[in-house]
Amino acid sequence: MTHTALNAVQANMATTILSSVLQDNKPLDRAYSLAFANQQMTPAQLAQITRCVGEIIRRLNLFAYLVSGSEELDMSELANACPPLVSAWHLLHGVALPKFPYCRPIDQDDFEQHLAQAKADPLLWDGCPQWLEDLGQSSLGELWPAQRQALAQGAKRYLRVNLLKCSREQLQAKLASEQIETQTVAGVESALEVLNDSALFKSQAFKDGWFEQQDAGSQLVAQALDVKPGMRVIDACAGAGGKTLHLAAQMQGKGRLLAMDVEQWKLDNLKTRARRGGAHNVETRLIVGSKTIKRLKDSADRLLLDVPCSGLGVLKRNPDTKWRDAKDRLPVLMELQAHIIDSYCRMLKPGGMMVYATCSIMPCENQEQVQRFLANHPEFSLIMEETILPAETGFDGFYLAKLQKQPQ
Repeated sequence: MTHTALNAVQANMATTILSSVLQDNKPLDRAYSLAFANQQMTPAQLAQITRCVGEIIRRLNLFAYLVSGSEELDMSELANACPPLVSAWHLLHGVALPKFPYCRPIDQDDFEQHLAQAKADPLLWDGCPQWLEDLGQSSLGELWPAQRQALAQGAKRYLRVNLLKCSREQLQAKLASEQIETQTVAGVESALEVLNDSALFKSQAFKDGWFEQQDAGSQLVAQALDVKPGMRVIDACAGAGGKTLHLAAQMQGKGRLLAMDVEQWKLDNLKTRARRGGAHNVETRLIVGSKTIKRLKDSADRLLLDVPCSGLGVLKRNPDTKWRDAKDRLPVLMELQAHIIDSYCRMLKPGGMMVYATCSIMPCENQEQVQRFLANHPEFSLIMEETILPAETGFDGFYLAKLQKQPQ
């Protein structure tokens, strides 16, 4: 990809976003939303900013080293070094430094020396903290270096066609009329890849509910549940509902689709998205305790458990995760995952199918959780499992396991 220099306004905005993440501890997507609200820049100009900031956060240890020559990653110090980080990004890609008020020159000789040293260190070059390297090597072995490299790259943009409203061909034609270039994705029939910088959410196709933005790998999760029109389906960790809406389209809007979560605001967002997408068979329900689950015992033909996880498969898209508390949160999340699958599985009817899924590629959250569950629940059997690896697919990383409950 060809990189171009940011102008002064863009550079100032990039430093503001970096400061929000590093100093104010805001999630990267939230920092983007706040900075881009009511901006009059073109989609291409905004995309330049996200490319710059995204790469800096994905490879934060690299850019910190290029600026300081130190491999120690001190977040409090980095929060005061956002302009030099932006300058280092320009130097790395051989483009002119932006002329903005807080731009600070970097010694060219020091930079070149640090760059040569960084290129010889895979962890620096791929933006990988030591704890993640240790986990990746112990968990994935020879597969890990390629995944580490893939996770250091920017995420592609994928759409999911809303088959309740249009076909993939109709959506492609509609987007083309709005100067949004797309191409089909091999192996994922509901997906389109966006090829140019475009304001997707300002398009008429989006306002009409013809698509949702969703990674192609993520679309394989709902696809694996194999729902049919007229079924009773539960998405028990629905969040804001990307997979819920995919299930609704597969059900052709027929049957009952219950979306559940422990946070009401996420379900409220889902209701808005469902109305836009014409998913009229979606019902939401807040999980307020174990009684919510018990009341639904043996009620679902299909059950999706897209459980909370470390997000170590989607670091291209959410790179700030690896620099925060992901290492400390992992044991807590694993305990929660085990609780959810043990408790929520009771909602599935005998003979029904369940998919357990994460956006992680680490076996401790995936295969090991499923094997532990099967050892404790002999009434379930494993039908298939798949790890969607970023290096092999170009998608984000996911895991899914399809399990069946024995008929009575």
